Amino acid sequence: MRYKKRVLRIVILWVVLITLGCSGGPSFYIRQDIDFSYIKKVAVLPLENLTTDRFAGENISRLVISELLASGLCDVVIPGEALSVLNTLRLKSTQALKAEHIKAIGSALGVQAVIFGSVEKFGEVRMGNISAPEVTITLMMAETDGGSVIWSVTCTRGGASFWDRHFGTRADTLSE
Repeated sequence: MRYKKRVLRIVILWVVLITLGCSGGPSFYIRQDIDFSYIKKVAVLPLENLTTDRFAGENISRLVISELLASGLCDVVIPGEALSVLNTLRLKSTQALKAEHIKAIGSALGVQAVIFGSVEKFGEVRMGNISAPEVTITLMMAETDGGSVIWSVTCTRGGASFWDRHFGTRADTLSE
């Protein structure tokens, strides 16, 4: 009887540890007083690339635009138009955005919100003899009437799963 209790405790501890190890979900903020239904058109600004991959920011920007368009919730300004407005405002980096810049971008492009952020990780990580893709991005949306952030999310996806590490299953690609 004692042996069964000990085995049960070990199994429960093992399940709890695995669950805690896999619980790293996204952290996010959504301003409660905003009605998102008024946002019909957005501009996705170039993402800051904080990785060693030269094209990580561009790749993730394209994916964000594709996902927004696929959702059907809003229209997206052509990336070249957003870049042109940033050049006109002489902004080299979206990290230096101020409320007046966001308002100016909004009026120049006719958008209700802008999305900007950064790519912190983009590449393969090694875990023992297995490598798997890992991506970490931070995105923020600011409304163009007042220039304030109305939502923000930071999310890491990828890495080798339990099944990848122990049974050699296929890991997702960087795009996935």
